[in-house]
Amino acid sequence: MDPQDKKVALSAITYGLYVMTSSDGENVGAGGVNWLTQASFEPPLVAAGVKADSGLCAVIGTTGTFAVNVLADDQLDIAKAFFRSTTVEGDLVNGHRFERGAISGAPILNEVPYWFECRVTDTIDRGDHTVFVAEVVNAGVRDAARVPLNLRSTGMNYGG
Repeated sequence: MDPQDKKVALSAITYGLYVMTSSDGENVGAGGVNWLTQASFEPPLVAAGVKADSGLCAVIGTTGTFAVNVLADDQLDIAKAFFRSTTVEGDLVNGHRFERGAISGAPILNEVPYWFECRVTDTIDRGDHTVFVAEVVNAGVRDAARVPLNLRSTGMNYGG
């Protein structure tokens, strides 16, 4: 297999760009993710790849829960705030207001148009990312007219 062809072909898979969060009540893990997909209608399942050596992965591993904050197409600045270490000051995570999810306790960003909370059902530890399969246990919509952020439209690339 040609390594460059592999990289280009895998980079052609379309992705959104999300902020994923988790909290055990004391510690908060948060990060920008794009390897996320719905995997089942009934029960409603998603699968997410999270960098295995990240604080986010560690907190999800401890709690078995997380929230996905779906960004709108004009919210790349929010995504960029989560490509660094997590800081929490009062009701701000990485400088953005949040409330705690009713089921997961994970931060749900006040600015995002869509969000959902998940409970992990399966964990696959292989490679440099951990794959969490999780059931969606709560969801919210603040503005259904907003178009979700697409990774390709940002000019950024994470794949291959």
